[in-house]
Amino acid sequence: MQHLVDSFGRQIEYVRLAVTDRCNLRCQYCMPAHGIDIVPRKELLTFKEMYRLIRVLTELGVKKVRLTGGEPFVRKDFVKFLEMLSYNDLLDAINITTNGALIRHHIDTIEALEKVNNINLSIDSLDRKKFAEITRRDVFPDVYKTLELLEESRLNLKLNVVVQSGFNTNEIVDFARLTKEKNIAVRFIEEMPFNGIGQREMKENWTFRRILNEIKTEFEVQEIQSEKSSTSRNYKIEGHLGTVGIIPAFTRTICNDCNRIRITSTGTFKNCLFDDGVFNLRDFLRAGASNEDLKELFLSLVKEKPKDGFVAEANRKKGDVTESMSTIGG
Repeated sequence: MQHLVDSFGRQIEYVRLAVTDRCNLRCQYCMPAHGIDIVPRKELLTFKEMYRLIRVLTELGVKKVRLTGGEPFVRKDFVKFLEMLSYNDLLDAINITTNGALIRHHIDTIEALEKVNNINLSIDSLDRKKFAEITRRDVFPDVYKTLELLEESRLNLKLNVVVQSGFNTNEIVDFARLTKEKNIAVRFIEEMPFNGIGQREMKENWTFRRILNEIKTEFEVQEIQSEKSSTSRNYKIEGHLGTVGIIPAFTRTICNDCNRIRITSTGTFKNCLFDDGVFNLRDFLRAGASNEDLKELFLSLVKEKPKDGFVAEANRKKGDVTESMSTIGG
C-alpha cells in the first residue's frame, strides 16, 4: 500500500471533512452577525462524493476522519452519512465536532455505530446570557442538556472552549472545575482570525501560557504524555475524573508532528488550516477522475504540505486570513 507522506516525512493519517458550510449559530469568532455567504447546494460535495474521497484516502493510509461544518447536523441525512461511512472497513475512527444544539435526538443512533467514539462539543460559556452573546442565539439549555446526555453515553466527550478576550476568560477555572466530577476532557483553544472578517481587535492576548497560568491559579496540574500528533497539550488535576488541555491553535507550537489534511464542504483540499486551499477536488471528481487519478493527486498534494502554519499563512495567495471557520470546516 502506498502511503501519504509529506516532504518532511510526516505520514498523513487524519482528515477533517466539513460536510456543510451552514450553521444554526452565529458565533462571533466564526462569522459576522449577518452570517456568511453560503454556497448553493449544488456546489457542496454530495455524500457519495465524500464517501469516495474518504475511501481513496483510507487506501492511502488515512485511519481517522473528523466530520465538521459549519454544524454537521444542519445537513439533511447527516446521520445516514455516518452509517454509510461506517461501512468503510479501512477506517478506524469517525469523530464529530458539533455545537450540540441539534444532536440530542440522534445520540442513541450514533452510539450504535462502532466506529464513532469521540464527540467534540463546542461550548464557550457556562452562563446562558454570555453564551447567547457569543453565539448570538439563546440555545444554552439545549446545548448543556446535550452535554449531560453525551456524558452519560458510551461516547468520549471533549468540550472545546475558544478563549475570547473580553468575553469568557473569567470562566477558564469554572470549565476546569467541571472535570472534577465529570469524566470529560475540557480543551481551551487560542482564538484564531477565522471569523469571516479578519482578526478582531483584542485587548488581551490569551496564549497557551497565559491560559495555563490561569488554570494554575486554582489547581495544581500535571502534564500528561499525549500521542505524538495530538493537537493539544493535556493535563491532569489531582482528584479530578477528567482532564484539561490547551490547543495552541494561533501560536502554532503543535505543527511539527501534524498528520492532518482538510477537505472543505465544497471540495477544497487544504494541507493546513492557515493555507487558502491548494486544489478543488469537487471539480476534479465531476470531470471524471478515476480512483487512481485521485490517489496520484493526493500523493502529490501532500508533498506541498508546509512545515508549519506560519509558512502556510505566508504563502497565501489571497492575502490575509478573512475566511469564516464555518467555510473552512471547524
